[in-house]
Amino acid sequence: MQSNQIPQHIAIIMDGNGRWAKQKHLPRLAGHHAGAKAVRRTIDAARKAGISFLTLYAFSTENWSRPQEEIDGLMKLLAQSLDEYAKEATEKNIRLWVSGEREPLPPAILERIDKTVAATAGNTGLTLNLALNYGAQQEITHAVNDLLASGKTAITPADIRAHLYHPDLPDPELIIRTSGEERLSNFLLWQAAYSEFYFTPVLWPDFDETELQKALASFQARQRRFGGI
Repeated sequence: MQSNQIPQHIAIIMDGNGRWAKQKHLPRLAGHHAGAKAVRRTIDAARKAGISFLTLYAFSTENWSRPQEEIDGLMKLLAQSLDEYAKEATEKNIRLWVSGEREPLPPAILERIDKTVAATAGNTGLTLNLALNYGAQQEITHAVNDLLASGKTAITPADIRAHLYHPDLPDPELIIRTSGEERLSNFLLWQAAYSEFYFTPVLWPDFDETELQKALASFQARQRRFGGI
């Protein structure tokens, strides 16, 4: 690994919890709980690698179509995880951001988010950005509507950038998707214009520091031209 070529921002589509559980003849929620452990491992591995921003696709706007029992279990797991992140973020100098629409997230979740975001705002280490109730098309639509409401009649790319959920979040140099699927699934469509992609068959609950290092090594072996020569 070349320390001077570590991406500033990596984003991960955490896919495969359900398939992991199915392979082990376990309920789907067991896969989500195993996936939560992979989140903790990945956060620590990202900090160790010197990554500044880590975006994790935690819950999409399309995930509301899942069975209500699974959604309720996911919200309970999310509440537990946020409580744990709040404590660990203070100890490990992690700043928490959340990207996505607030409604229809439960009030208890929103309260935890607001509390943890405020408590970690001054931290200067890794910024963990949770894409929660997130959809890229909705984010772009939200930005355009804000601009129209402000009276804008001619909109530039810079205008849209300034009205994304987190305008200060740099574009991800590397986007990782686990479980063998090779699509973006409405994730960071605006920000991914020049991202590198890394697809792995590893299911998310099995993702660890070794797998992250493989993705980083693949990234460092590429030449990024941004349309040039």
